[in-house]
Amino acid sequence: MPGEPGPQESAPGSTPAVFSLSAGRIPLLLSMPHAGTDVPAALHARLVERALGSEDSDWHLPDLYDFAVQMGASLLVPHWSRYAVDLNRPPHDEPMYPGSNNTGLVPLHFFTGEPLYRPGAEPAPQEVEERRRTWWQPYHDALEAELARLQALHGVAVLFDAHSIRSELPWLFDGRLPDLNLGTAAGSSCDPSLRAALAAVIEGQGRYTHAIDGRFRGGYITRHYGRPAAGRHAVQLEMCWSCYMDEAPPYRIDERRAVTLRPVLAELLATIAEWCARRN
Repeated sequence: MPGEPGPQESAPGSTPAVFSLSAGRIPLLLSMPHAGTDVPAALHARLVERALGSEDSDWHLPDLYDFAVQMGASLLVPHWSRYAVDLNRPPHDEPMYPGSNNTGLVPLHFFTGEPLYRPGAEPAPQEVEERRRTWWQPYHDALEAELARLQALHGVAVLFDAHSIRSELPWLFDGRLPDLNLGTAAGSSCDPSLRAALAAVIEGQGRYTHAIDGRFRGGYITRHYGRPAAGRHAVQLEMCWSCYMDEAPPYRIDERRAVTLRPVLAELLATIAEWCARRN
């Protein structure tokens, strides 16, 4: 039934599963591939102590988008930190942004450039492959299956890949990032009319700086699952932590800022739902 957890969601008191899935009733799936914050215990002794705080997570996104399930969207959220495996990287670890500093399928560096692992404790290729099978593959199998379910019901499916990031990271980017960054793989991952409708929402609000297909054009998930000719559309929204939370530990959400941001996010999702309704 819509809204019930998928088969990989943990029961109370059980070992945490790879992800939780709430199956919705409208043709919209929110994926939050970097929202997991737990670091597997087996890695603790090998990682530098700082890594146990999972500082490069996309913090508080399920809370920030807490209205999405009520509006009928599906929601897919991982349990484990991106330090276990990065769910938004290609399975064969091709660099997402050639010529720039990158973090890979199994990251070796913080977003600030320092090493995640103690000297000599980095994972070997066989371990990288095992992590891909253990954590990456189940998430993507669930993502594909939910998109297929939604498309079978509605004839169309839209994937909204939700992300957030610290506003200034010199090792990865020059200068301060725009607050809101819409990515559609330069227009190839969704129908042009959907891209235009979402861009109009972002460009029409006056509070947040923004970019459309700028530095964040969409990661692996957006690029791979966006197949508009086949009725599947994908967009990514990357936004700065400063829009809704403290950018220093313990990374608390700031409800005064969040309450201002949520209406913009809600309008983006409502725009997708309305666009899908017009396709039927």
